[in-house]
Amino acid sequence: MNEQLRRAPAAGLMQRFAAIVGDRYAVTDQATLAPHLIEGRGLYHGHTSMMLRPGSVAEVQAILKLANETRTAVVPQGGNTGLVGGQIPLEGEIILSLTRLDKIRAVDPDSNAMTCESGVVLQKAQEAAASVDRLFPLSLGAEGSCTIGGNLSTNAGGTGALAYGVARDLMLGVEVVLADGRLMNLLSKLKKNNTGYDLRHLFVGAEGTLGIITAATLKMFPRPRAVETAFIGLSSPAAAVKLLNLAQARAGGTVTSFELIVRGVLDFAIKHGPGVRDPLGMRHPWYVLMEISSQNAEGLRDSVEQLLEAAAEEDLIEDATLAASLDQTKAFWHLRHMLPEVQKPEGGSIKHDVSVPVAAVPAFLEDAMTAVKEFIPGCRPVPFGHLGDGNMHFNVSQPVGADKDAYLARWAEMNAVVDKIVLKYDGSISAEHGIGMLKRASLPKVKDPVAIELMRGVKQMLDPNGILNPGKVL
Repeated sequence: MNEQLRRAPAAGLMQRFAAIVGDRYAVTDQATLAPHLIEGRGLYHGHTSMMLRPGSVAEVQAILKLANETRTAVVPQGGNTGLVGGQIPLEGEIILSLTRLDKIRAVDPDSNAMTCESGVVLQKAQEAAASVDRLFPLSLGAEGSCTIGGNLSTNAGGTGALAYGVARDLMLGVEVVLADGRLMNLLSKLKKNNTGYDLRHLFVGAEGTLGIITAATLKMFPRPRAVETAFIGLSSPAAAVKLLNLAQARAGGTVTSFELIVRGVLDFAIKHGPGVRDPLGMRHPWYVLMEISSQNAEGLRDSVEQLLEAAAEEDLIEDATLAASLDQTKAFWHLRHMLPEVQKPEGGSIKHDVSVPVAAVPAFLEDAMTAVKEFIPGCRPVPFGHLGDGNMHFNVSQPVGADKDAYLARWAEMNAVVDKIVLKYDGSISAEHGIGMLKRASLPKVKDPVAIELMRGVKQMLDPNGILNPGKVL
């Protein structure tokens, strides 16, 4: 970031920004700003003199027009649930909060589409789809606070990606304010639209560095008429991959979630998670949380029971239980969603959000768990994640009794150990959390150099003054 962008706006300029949204929505009180200056893992602490909370797209346009003219850096922020620091103002930039753009503009069940503004909370979008007997399948642990704009800007994945895809796959159209304040309206319900370059996807996963997403048209799907949820104990990730293939071949429905969980992190959940109980009677090295959905309400449970019986006959599983009620289903998912939180009482945790081809997951896990234990003896790898699409949250908790700060100081070194193995299996160092600040230095080491050159060229073209989330991604 150049020195002009580093400087906080002068008082007169702050007044000009405040006039756009009104004093009530130009926040300068540091106590009010404090929650917006730190991300969930506590790795990044920022500072700012102002947060602007526009209530209309026109106000977003006016803010960016003034910011571009005065070369004032802005950092867009939604629900502040990001995990790589992309939403934090690290150099005193103005925060541009999109949470007041929270209208659901249209819900069209016949077209299986709805248009939401960027500040709509994900759970509210899910509920809007449900109100017309449809499903919006993006599902994350933070769905009660994360926003549609943030989901798209980070290309969020979640537990439904196996069947429905990631955020990018769920978007039909988008509305974006460019760095100079111009509005690009690509909102559309069309699935087929071959009118030149498809510019929509430039802004998905760009983390607010190319433009500010203000609204999007999203896909909806028919709601499943039957859902069966199973918690399964098994011996290894290799057995889990075979079970996944078996389930997809013969379940009698769609495998909508297939989560792999190591016993160690399940122990953390039982120990520290409120209301968490061991779902099975005996301990197993690994577990799968599997959900199968169908439009046909008849016979799904029977087919899932037959699937589990066949898996047992092939020695793929050691034990399993099917949820007998909605409460038990919720308990299974409560356990899964608690996994990030229950690591905190165990001390420092070095995180990796990575993906490899599904077939390579067992070998990756074996190599990575061996490597990190050799790198820091006594550390406790607790991987879990979305086996169905090869996305593992390969988290490594500190050795029992170790110094937390000293352990976390080796974050970059540990990342390098794991990233090397990820690349060995043709994987990605960022599956669904993005690059932000956390992985910015690693990106040039793993990305094709021509791709990096083109990324820089796109950034220069769309944001020549570098005002949009400077220093993030690139």
